[in-house]
Amino acid sequence: MQQIDMEHDVSFIGALEEKLEQDGPFSPWSLFKMAYDAELTTVTKEFNGLRALEFLPHMDFLPHQIDTAKQVIEEMHGRAILADEVGLGKTIEAGLILKEYMIRGLVNKVLIIVPASLVNQWVKELNEKFYIPAAAYRKNYSWDQYDILVTSIDTAKRSPHREAILDIHYDFILIDEAHKIKNHNTKNYAFVRALKKKYCLLLTATPVQNQLIEIFNLVSILKPGHLGNYESFLEQYGRDRKRINQDVYLKQLVQKVMVRNTRKETSLDQAKRHIETVWLDFTPEEYEVYNELDRSFQPFASFSKITFLRELCSSREACYLSLQKFINDEENQGREILQPIVEKIGQLPHHAKAQKVVELMKEIGDEKVIIFTEYRASQLYLQWYLQQHGITSVPFRGGFKRGKKDWMKQLFKDKAQVLIATEAGGEGINLQFCNYMINYDLPWNPMRLEQRIGRIHRYGQEKDVHIYNFAIRNTLEEHIMKLLYEKIVLFEKVIGHLDDILAELNIDSFENEVKSIMNGSSSTGEIKIKLDNLAAVIQSIQEKSMQEERNYGNI
Repeated sequence: MQQIDMEHDVSFIGALEEKLEQDGPFSPWSLFKMAYDAELTTVTKEFNGLRALEFLPHMDFLPHQIDTAKQVIEEMHGRAILADEVGLGKTIEAGLILKEYMIRGLVNKVLIIVPASLVNQWVKELNEKFYIPAAAYRKNYSWDQYDILVTSIDTAKRSPHREAILDIHYDFILIDEAHKIKNHNTKNYAFVRALKKKYCLLLTATPVQNQLIEIFNLVSILKPGHLGNYESFLEQYGRDRKRINQDVYLKQLVQKVMVRNTRKETSLDQAKRHIETVWLDFTPEEYEVYNELDRSFQPFASFSKITFLRELCSSREACYLSLQKFINDEENQGREILQPIVEKIGQLPHHAKAQKVVELMKEIGDEKVIIFTEYRASQLYLQWYLQQHGITSVPFRGGFKRGKKDWMKQLFKDKAQVLIATEAGGEGINLQFCNYMINYDLPWNPMRLEQRIGRIHRYGQEKDVHIYNFAIRNTLEEHIMKLLYEKIVLFEKVIGHLDDILAELNIDSFENEVKSIMNGSSSTGEIKIKLDNLAAVIQSIQEKSMQEERNYGNI
């Protein structure tokens, strides 16, 4: 143990003795008492409990959020994975933990790394909800002169920022969407691992997505060696993600660094989900073009055909533009046979889905609505079509810069009735002021669907949420809808079960598996049979997994 050097404040003692000998002058007792009382207000009498609650009387914390903050501070010593399900308030928990450490005088220097699209949102929430003076990093800022900075990992890991950041010893590091750094072979992981830190929070709703080694990598950022070394961990536990529930010792080790609250375990049940499948029919003209496109595309790659059929189920515009691009590409042989179909698409009436949106909007009334589509062309068409019916809307997509995304969100909140979002709107943004959602196009990946719903069904939502899932009969959408909704019942059960099932089937991605089925099928009939078989296997394993969870319990 290193020797501790102690220095005596000789000057203070000397000055005090001199004052005593000369009998003053001394400060007035009232002034001393005021200084003493002021100091007492900042002194933490005991380490247990949360003093931050006294400083945030305007915040209405849920019991599980307070319990999580206490557990992280009192039992995990400020190094933890916050793994609550989407919408339960991981950001709130993290802000409360940070505020507590700042009040106790244990944290001054803070670095918060979040997705680029969420930087401003984090700054706003920390400023307004927790009175924490966080700032978004700007080009002319110096990393060592600002105490609390929020930035993206792409900015932080880039020179010269990387070198400046790694040279600073931070009191507190927070990383949002931490599952994106789970691969230990990436530069992002190496950068985060190299950060000098006293306290560290990793936020993710999916701490284990595919392989068990992912949780080892995340835990190693917080507490290197807590789960042993890489080789010994693989040798003892392998890659099977189910071992985290089945191995009691491993489960206990992970519980020492991870808190996971699920919706069914918390008091966040004031807002209910009402999910409705809206079945639609194409007009005879639309069905004619759909079937002709299905038949005419036999000489081409199956997945190309599937893509065009999906686009036609979304909008004329999306399919028309893609087919036109395909025809104009000289490398595609036989493309001339598609020209008549393109001309027929151009003559089709307004899309059945778009008409249903307007009809549904009239039923909903003046409520705010978010609409999700898979295609930018459909987004633009919908915005124009809604305008023709007197409905105001704003777009939201991945190509927008951070400031424009914030602007669109604010316009939606204050002015427009509808936000039309591509998948970029499915992650990160909070829209609790809206409680109606239309899934205009259903994604093939059910986790993406859950992320969409989590934008409105989350902490702070006071009203019941209404979800409308559109699907057109006798098309690919019907097969996908029945697979996801009727057979796997993903909307009714905890979405996390699917990851376990896919791991057991050695399927890395549900979406890629569906694409593989589509690509390897010669007809929509074959697609339906294969999807039915996949659903049957998933159902069987799901029942088995749920039985195991009842036996072993959940983390």
